[in-house]
Amino acid sequence: MPQRPIYLDCHATTPLDDRVLKAMLPYFTEHFGNPSSINHVYGWEAEAAVKQARQLLAAAIHATPEEIIFTSGATEANNLALKGVAEAYFQKGRHIITVETEHSAVLDPCQYLRSLGFEVTLLPVQSDGLIDLAQLEQAFRPETILVSVMAANNEIGVLQPLAEIGRLCRDRQVLFHTDAAQAIGKIPLDVEAMKFDLMSMTAHKVYGPKGIGALYVRRRNPRVRLSPQLHGGGHERGMRSGTLYPPQIVGFARAVELALAEQATETKRLNQLRQQLWQQLSQLDGIHLNGHPTQRLPGNLNISVEGVDGAALLLGLQPIMAVSSGSACSSATTAPSHVLTALGHSEQLAYASIRFGIGRFNTADEIDKVAQHAIATIQSLRKQATLV
Repeated sequence: MPQRPIYLDCHATTPLDDRVLKAMLPYFTEHFGNPSSINHVYGWEAEAAVKQARQLLAAAIHATPEEIIFTSGATEANNLALKGVAEAYFQKGRHIITVETEHSAVLDPCQYLRSLGFEVTLLPVQSDGLIDLAQLEQAFRPETILVSVMAANNEIGVLQPLAEIGRLCRDRQVLFHTDAAQAIGKIPLDVEAMKFDLMSMTAHKVYGPKGIGALYVRRRNPRVRLSPQLHGGGHERGMRSGTLYPPQIVGFARAVELALAEQATETKRLNQLRQQLWQQLSQLDGIHLNGHPTQRLPGNLNISVEGVDGAALLLGLQPIMAVSSGSACSSATTAPSHVLTALGHSEQLAYASIRFGIGRFNTADEIDKVAQHAIATIQSLRKQATLV
């Protein structure tokens, strides 16, 4: 059997940690009850597991358990936040502010809301991927009801100034939502200190199962109102109907619990691996680092390469490593990355980009092997280009 490539696409998804799987397994078979079944022990066991998971997730972000609403993932959480606020607050205003480099799970709902008569301001980013806070201040209007800015970018890993954004929103009594799909468990998140009113999360970016996420919805100061997007049963405080799935919920909480316990040491280790990879790749001319050099996720390295074809570059890397050129959610499209073009890159540079997502199970030896193969591939492609 041929050796599988080294997995370096941890922003697309992460492998399930064995410790998470161990926590989940009993809830597939032995404790299989419906958490809403309140008349027997099977339901009580499932309900207790969900309650404990809700408490763990709330503690991780300094929220209360009642403020955690389970969803099928961050995409649903984003949709619930954006559409739910728009429907609940449209009499107050119909203006939303977000950023050009957001995930499509935010940009597409905003486009949908535009079709319903809402106005959406798309803030540009600077060349390092960060927004200009002065531009955000200028974008506020009396009818602004929501600002949505992602915590950590899924392509370039840039960490936005969340506390400062939260302060600007709170001063103007505008709700603040953040898509924290890439950030949960990887950087400190505090809904009080950062003044989040809504926060989207998912498990599969942090070594948990796919198909489970959550939306934090603030209950006081201010109490956030949401119009539900799924009806039928009144689960999750009436905000998200549907039978809860205890195995996934237990796995989500365990994954976040492990990530927080290991956050300090893992951050240091991933930063070292990223620097190890960058030091070798940057020896070549015409290699551009995308995004802020330090204000980024520890396991993220996104580069653009001059003088090569993007498709040929990916093809040349595939035998040794599993990487992507942008968001996994839009990798089937032929358009260049909207994130990289927002940084001011040409189409050639945007196409010839590689996103390395270094994760928990990668080693220094793997990073050296990846760097050597990437350098050889780039040099070979450049040589071929000069011969044409």
